Amino acid sequence: MPADFDKEAYPEPPRKTPVVDKQTSLPNPAVILSKLFYYSVDLPVTTFRDVVDNVRAKNKSVYYHQKFRRVSDLTECQEGDYVCYYEAEMQWRRDYKVDQEIVKVVQERMRACQQREGHSYQQNCANEIQQFNEVTKNYQSRYGDLGAYGSGRKCLMKQKERMMAAQAQSAN
Repeated sequence: MPADFDKEAYPEPPRKTPVVDKQTSLPNPAVILSKLFYYSVDLPVTTFRDVVDNVRAKNKSVYYHQKFRRVSDLTECQEGDYVCYYEAEMQWRRDYKVDQEIVKVVQERMRACQQREGHSYQQNCANEIQQFNEVTKNYQSRYGDLGAYGSGRKCLMKQKERMMAAQAQSAN
């Protein structure tokens, strides 16, 4: 558009935004408070968090899937070796939790198959049901009847009693 255009022929359209009608010459306190908050609280906290995130990103360590070495059973501990007793007990507790999770996973698979197959789940999910029955039978034979205060020593005694009963039954 040329610099010498006729303003009366092409008038500027009216503005949509209203003109601010300032009643006072004092600044708006809301703007002052928001800027004060931003520079005194928000900016330092955000900057600190960014610095911490950058440091943590460089030194990122995986905190899950902690791997423990297998330790000896209670049967392999020397008499009076309390450290070995403790390690064997902690190993038993880890094994107990792992076996609980195995039962949960197999149960979830069986339930998913039952949900998927509907009324004909008994014939279509026979493998999952059989696997669930085996897993629960093994879990029950190892950890059943231990009670709320089960321990590696109690589990070992239960296993010994089971072995003695099997020997007595095979002898008869």
